[in-house]
Amino acid sequence: MPRIFCSQAVIALVAVITLSTCAVAESPLVQLNVYPPDVQLTTAKDRQLIVVQAVHADGITRDVSQEARFTLGNTALCRRDGTTFYPMADGQTDLKVEFGGKSLTIPVKVERAVEARPISFKLDVMPVWMKAGCNTGSCHGAARGKDGFRLSLFGFDPDGDYLRITREMPGRRVDLAVPDTSLLIEKSIGVVPHTGGKRFERDSELCHTLVEWVTAGCPADPAQLPTCIGLEIYPRDGVLDGEGTTQRVTARAKYSDGTDRDVTSLALYQSNNDTSATITQEGVITAGARGEAFIMARFATFTVGSHFVVLPKGLVYEETPKPTTNYIDELVNLKLKKLRIDPSGRASDEAFLRRVYVDLVGQVPTEDEYVRFMTSQEPTKRDQLIDELLGRKEFTEVWVSKWAEWLMMRSSINTSPKAITLYYTWLSEQIAENVPLDKMVRSVLGASGGTFKNPATNFYQIEPDVLKVSENVAQIFMGMRVQCAQCHNHPFDRWTMDDYYSFASFFKQVGRKQGEDYRETIVFNAGGGEVNHPVGGRVMPPVFLGGGPVDVAGKDRREVLAEWLASPRNPYFAQNFANRIWHHFFNIGIVEPVDDVRVSNPPSNDPLLIELARRFTESNYDFKSLVRDICRSEAYQRSTEKNASNETDERNFASQTLRRIKAESMLDIISQVTSTKDKFPQLPVGARAVQIADGATNTYFLTTFGRATRETACSCEVKMEPTLSQALHLLNGETSNQKIQQGGVIAAMRNEKLTPEQIVERLYVRCLSRKPLPEEVESLKPMFAEGTDVNRSLEDIFWALLNSREFLFNH
Repeated sequence: MPRIFCSQAVIALVAVITLSTCAVAESPLVQLNVYPPDVQLTTAKDRQLIVVQAVHADGITRDVSQEARFTLGNTALCRRDGTTFYPMADGQTDLKVEFGGKSLTIPVKVERAVEARPISFKLDVMPVWMKAGCNTGSCHGAARGKDGFRLSLFGFDPDGDYLRITREMPGRRVDLAVPDTSLLIEKSIGVVPHTGGKRFERDSELCHTLVEWVTAGCPADPAQLPTCIGLEIYPRDGVLDGEGTTQRVTARAKYSDGTDRDVTSLALYQSNNDTSATITQEGVITAGARGEAFIMARFATFTVGSHFVVLPKGLVYEETPKPTTNYIDELVNLKLKKLRIDPSGRASDEAFLRRVYVDLVGQVPTEDEYVRFMTSQEPTKRDQLIDELLGRKEFTEVWVSKWAEWLMMRSSINTSPKAITLYYTWLSEQIAENVPLDKMVRSVLGASGGTFKNPATNFYQIEPDVLKVSENVAQIFMGMRVQCAQCHNHPFDRWTMDDYYSFASFFKQVGRKQGEDYRETIVFNAGGGEVNHPVGGRVMPPVFLGGGPVDVAGKDRREVLAEWLASPRNPYFAQNFANRIWHHFFNIGIVEPVDDVRVSNPPSNDPLLIELARRFTESNYDFKSLVRDICRSEAYQRSTEKNASNETDERNFASQTLRRIKAESMLDIISQVTSTKDKFPQLPVGARAVQIADGATNTYFLTTFGRATRETACSCEVKMEPTLSQALHLLNGETSNQKIQQGGVIAAMRNEKLTPEQIVERLYVRCLSRKPLPEEVESLKPMFAEGTDVNRSLEDIFWALLNSREFLFNH
């Protein structure tokens, strides 16, 4: 295990790997990709940009669009300008693409080649505002607009935008007589003063679109206009060789009438890591420093992305054998191979022992447990220990505490302490009996009855607001923060206002009335009530997030939702909880934050998350089975010490993470090693902090160390960052000093007639789950010299161990 915590015993370990940056011959070409996989051109305005990607044996990809050879089966159907194809005549043919001795053929279909598609406000003009940044929150998309002109934020209200442009201040924003001089256009191209500056050039496609629309008389769109139903971006991924390497992307929108459209020039592009890869608004990616980047394209209400890895130019990587225990290691190692990263070695038995105790039961091993494990010669002793800890009641208590955070168990004006206690007890029974997760969730979401008699109904009493309930359900059970879509379409995800209010409709018919005991509330299905859209006031039918409309006639809408949500038909359910469970053991999720799943926040290892979710589903949502798989993996059992290749990696599990222990477990561990007991409200003396049912119950220690207040469903409620207040409290506060005195641990060891050196060794094992290093023993000898106060010295050592970073962190 790493010794970085003790200043007297710093050991620097550097793993030597075979990496160099010398130039090498190009790896053989193994695959040719052509994007999109087919070409469909409809009407004279249509076009399609083709991107050709070469894949080499070492995984490196190259954009060879300009070097590839294109051969069209029937040249009368299309004309080519560079790598862009335009329609000429109706018909079907094939396009053959050749490069480096490999070839690929894709189908081409042309329809209505000479038909001029009418200019459309929603299909053509609205994308201009998004592309130029006009309808963002910092510009005209602000709540009150800017400089007297307002657009709907990210285009959530196109009808309102049309009205404001054409009817508000008539004759000022558009000039039908001289379209080029319309204020709307002149401000955009910088001809007249504009707070936002020039947004595009006069000869740009965006400007031509606006001029064409105004020239046509600013026509309104017909009622049956096709709508965008999807967006694609190609290539889907790539590995770029060195800084300055470029890769062009192509974007294509799909419409409800079965047509598609090349929107490469209209999509808005972003990178989530400009250090590793940037993208221009023309759709050209440029590689930067080594790392990963997720390239996003936004068009209409859709956001999609591609994953790109950037490696140092000419990096030579010789793969070393990596130990594999299960499917988790296979998928983690596959990603590390792609990144040319070698994982850290296995943690020592001492480090693993302490880590797995803290993670699974919120305690450290006792001295006897330490000796038993360290002296065991069983080759499967780690697996046996994991199974043993999974069966302990403390394991249940740790996870009940986490669920209590997710479900916001906290007494308030709406919920009595008695109701919260009953709710917590019910949850404890569910987890102790290993009730399948889907069944438990259905019990919560479909709960009816009294908050005392059926404690699961407290979910609807803790938060009675309909919109907040729907937001909490999406965040807790699907890992999605949909709050943004309440007022406008989500800027970084697929969710629209329609999605938001249709999902909220599932909870509009929840009824509440007082029970016989004034502290109890009866939750029931009221059978009536609808949610209205704030724009236009139309009634929103219940629709699953990412699913579709559903028949709820005569049914409890919550039960219908619960049946879908906690089932394989909803792909987000299993992935959400697999990700949350993974986070507990690494302090970072595959999606991070764990409750912010969106297109623009992709998983660090998508195949791993998918496989975890698949196996979780196939096991009938057996929670312990998934925990067992994670803890047995080499990924979990790796050392926290990094090597030269993974020293900057934080997201791919090449090493285990240093994690400050959670507030409740920290207090419990301090009480455990000092042999003291705590007293919390409504709990007997000796109860653990992790057993506190009510989020409103707190202590100075728990507050200082970041215990969740359970006021929201956000994962950010738990604070794991070390702070100065925490250090000062441990150094000078009552917790460690007082407990050392109260517990009498040192006095009991002295009564056993142990030498000071033997007591020090036992204190190290008790606190750090390891024996002191020889140099540590040597440095402590002067504290026991003749004439010194041995008891005081031992207490000082005990205090120092409790205040060491090695004690406060799991590693």
